[in-house]
Amino acid sequence: MNNTPISIVLADDEHLIRGALAALLDLEDDFQLVAEVDNGTDALAAARDHSPTVCVLDLEMSPTDGVDAATSILWEIDTRIVMVTRHARPGVLRRALAAGVKGFVPKSTPSEKLAEVIRTVAGGARYVDPDIAASALTGMDCPLTERELHVLRASTEHDTLAQTAGALHLAPGTVRNYVSAAMAKLGASSRQQAAHRAWEEGWI
Repeated sequence: MNNTPISIVLADDEHLIRGALAALLDLEDDFQLVAEVDNGTDALAAARDHSPTVCVLDLEMSPTDGVDAATSILWEIDTRIVMVTRHARPGVLRRALAAGVKGFVPKSTPSEKLAEVIRTVAGGARYVDPDIAASALTGMDCPLTERELHVLRASTEHDTLAQTAGALHLAPGTVRNYVSAAMAKLGASSRQQAAHRAWEEGWI
């Protein structure tokens, strides 16, 4: 029988949530919390230092979100990732699974269930909360045209629409029209908001 504890790095930028999770994880005899941090950069550093069995990451950390942090960690460290989130749009779930995340659960998950998920993932299996999985399957179809998506994606790489137009070799008015159409379809008040919504849904 393997008595080696499951070592865990915990990352969440909400101090109360992180403290509560840490206290709950410490109650499990087969868990060893080796580090708790409040951002993705420190999560990567902690993973390098401790080579944990599992990293439990908050999806909504800033400035680097949990998926980007997971991608960086898994690039360097042989570990498994459990992502916790208040909400998960379909595109975010797809990005997380593509990055190699093995567990995806809401923050409302009871502590006993979270411990079970961590053990499942530590054992090499995958667990995605059924409600989150269902939302991914029923996610809305993209209402944007290919050209609108292309222009919106390009606009995230430049400060102004004029710069985007130059990069795409299009007239500024044409780029403005595509971005305006995308904003209208997505109910967004700015191109940044429209791009973020499209990113969350996994369209760009």
